[in-house]
Amino acid sequence: MSQRYHVFSLPPDLLDALTPRNLITNRTLQREPSPPPVPAKEQASTSARSCNVCLGTAFADVDEQRSHFRSDWHRYNVKIRLKGGNPVSESIFAQLVEGLEDSLSGSASEDESAYESDAVDTLITRIKRNVLSDTPEEGTPKFPTSAVIWFHSPPATQIGIYRMLFPLETPSTAYLSELKQMQTPMEGGRKWAVFMVAGGHFAGAIVRVSRPAEEEVPVPASARKKPPKAKPETLIVKHKTFHRYTTRRKQGGSQSVNDNAKGAAISAGAMLRRYGEQALRDDIRGLLQDWAEDIHECERIWIRASASNRRIFLDYDDCVINKGDDRLRTFPFPTRRPTQSELSRCLLELTQVKISHFTEEDLRVQDEAFIASLPKPKPQPATVSTADVEKPKPQRLTKEEEIYREKWSRLLDMITKGRFDPLKSFWEREAESIGGVNVAIPEWTSDRRASLLQVAAQSGHEEIVRWLLYDLRADPTIPVSARWTKADDAGGESDTSDMPSSRRTAYDLARSRAVRDVLRRCAADHPDWWDWFGAARVPSGLSKEKEDERDDKRKQRRKGLKERMREREANEMLRSKVAEEASGVMTPEPLKTQLESHDGPQRLGGSSGAADGVMGLTAEMKAKVERERRARAAEARLALLRGQGRR
Repeated sequence: MSQRYHVFSLPPDLLDALTPRNLITNRTLQREPSPPPVPAKEQASTSARSCNVCLGTAFADVDEQRSHFRSDWHRYNVKIRLKGGNPVSESIFAQLVEGLEDSLSGSASEDESAYESDAVDTLITRIKRNVLSDTPEEGTPKFPTSAVIWFHSPPATQIGIYRMLFPLETPSTAYLSELKQMQTPMEGGRKWAVFMVAGGHFAGAIVRVSRPAEEEVPVPASARKKPPKAKPETLIVKHKTFHRYTTRRKQGGSQSVNDNAKGAAISAGAMLRRYGEQALRDDIRGLLQDWAEDIHECERIWIRASASNRRIFLDYDDCVINKGDDRLRTFPFPTRRPTQSELSRCLLELTQVKISHFTEEDLRVQDEAFIASLPKPKPQPATVSTADVEKPKPQRLTKEEEIYREKWSRLLDMITKGRFDPLKSFWEREAESIGGVNVAIPEWTSDRRASLLQVAAQSGHEEIVRWLLYDLRADPTIPVSARWTKADDAGGESDTSDMPSSRRTAYDLARSRAVRDVLRRCAADHPDWWDWFGAARVPSGLSKEKEDERDDKRKQRRKGLKERMREREANEMLRSKVAEEASGVMTPEPLKTQLESHDGPQRLGGSSGAADGVMGLTAEMKAKVERERRARAAEARLALLRGQGRR
């Protein structure tokens, strides 16, 4: 088992031998360029059972090939290749996984199997999510930074410390000096404040993470005497946990977040959860007020809370912790439900130094594999100067143009909504200024219909169409604008909707039979006005005789339909009557004779013949008698039907 070190009590000999572990960032300019990747043709094996992604690895049988495709090594190479990186060998991938285990141990999940299954995703996410260097020089590659800072001690020892333990905005060259300064004991020891809140659970503690200067262990003068037992480095001074009902079970999210998203709910549970949130906020703030003196003495304040719960600690009147406090930190690893044991685990994770043992050669191979796995930088698009591009200035309309556009808007609105009387009075006043009934609709209206008659025909207003045709003699031969598409007329009832849009007219846009009949009547009444059956695309005229003939056919069709319905109803009534007579053939006479022959006393309420006939019989005999009765009734009905058929 490897030896464990506390971050505030590192051995002096180890501390003196440490150097910053920045081989990647400092050696990028001096390191020789890595050899170009082997082309896919050279990587591919001659065997049919091989993997071209994983450097042409060959397999003995199909089972071995299938197990390889399910391995983390193959998954990693596939994903990194999709992101523009180069695949790595199996030995280099194993080193990457070992390095990941050293830097993220104890922080991913509650069981090791989940960590092993997510090793590939963690490696890929680590490359994608980490922050790039602050001031990259042009032409130099960019390398991500991790949450852990590594130091190297020759020949083969590395220690890692979380970056959050150091002061903010510490340069990379000053981490080692800060680490040495952290070993200096302080009077009363270093104190941290740790708070967690989630799902109505709260856990908080004031922790001493280093021994006070007055409690340093003295070196014994004689070797015979045993040194006194050292006190633990981490000591919980104060702690508190409590829980309030703020989250609906198996739903997630607090009640306030749900209210902000969907509106306030009016249920008893919602009211209880709102009360729980208020009580939780008051309890936490009251606890912070009680611990105010200890919090002011703390060197770091760790808070794990969501964006809404974080406001419990900050930004309120007489708050103990200010929002811009330099001591504020968040946990650089995933945490679980806020409990006392979780606080202890997180403190151990923060204060315990991570240790690995790699030789310099292993580190160099690991660095090269990590650099090769990084995605290739995307080419920067050429920036276009926005100063040279002049934005089109909006066109300013004159007073006359504004009045003209307002008239057109009112005219189209009245035709579309079928306001006939206001339309007639408006046309009497503004016909000349509009330009006549056959004037083309202006393009600025974004209306793809070409004339007023087309607007009225498509809107389905029969009276307005008749007025435009007979009184104003609107032109029905004007074709629809070429900008019109078939999708714009979806849902229409026109019987010529499959014709080309360049030759569609007002008749094609009519969505009702009544409007089309108006056009056909006008064509029959005034055939010399327009080319009705050619350019206007009207199929035929509708004269008074044709209309009367069509109405007569419709009346005869309805009359025949009514007669068939009456005949069907009469047949159904006859069948039902026959069935009733057939079912009642056997029952009236026995019932009558039975009532007449019954001389003895009768029970109150009377009795039916069927009930008297089966009294005293068993259930099986009653069922048999009932079947015989039904059979006789069916035979009687059949006999009656045969007799009617012979007539």
